[in-house]
Amino acid sequence: MLVFWKARLVFLAVPKTGTSAFEEALGPHASMVVRDPPELKHAPVYRYNRFFRPMYEKMGAEHMDVLAVIREPISWLGSWYSYRQRGFLEGKPTSTRGISFDAFCDAYAKGDKPPFANVGSQAKFIEPRPNGTQVTHLFKYENQAGLIDFLEERLGVAIDLPRSNVSPKRDLTLSPETEAKLRRKCADDFAVWERAEG
Repeated sequence: MLVFWKARLVFLAVPKTGTSAFEEALGPHASMVVRDPPELKHAPVYRYNRFFRPMYEKMGAEHMDVLAVIREPISWLGSWYSYRQRGFLEGKPTSTRGISFDAFCDAYAKGDKPPFANVGSQAKFIEPRPNGTQVTHLFKYENQAGLIDFLEERLGVAIDLPRSNVSPKRDLTLSPETEAKLRRKCADDFAVWERAEG
């Protein structure tokens, strides 16, 4: 999570949406960079609302805009799948070694997900709170140019975005049946991505 106090902007770090590169590029310009623990670095709207928003309000910020980036859901799952193929997870319940992408997505679409497919939900990450706290600027991951233009104008800085934390390429083939199941069971994630800017 990146906080830009003077610009009254909070950039939430949705996992697997390229936020590590933005942290590297914009960290020197941020008032606060939350790197650890992961539960706070990747704080969803509900956690931002509970822990961070009250603090900012007490310091005089009646309103902070909240920015998030959402990735096309199948591509997002592909990034999780590739990340969990890495050697350091081998032998652990969260590893996807020996599991096809199709089987991973099929498991993700189940109500009771096995550990290797339990990677959360982008729609739940940005879900608005009853008190009105919500994402005010939602960009598609695929709209990097629009996101960079917005940030450069809002922050008054030029952004040179590095490639950071990139997962290795894997076979991300899905059967039509599994894709249809994903689109049906995870409709909220597809709807959120469709409405994002880009």
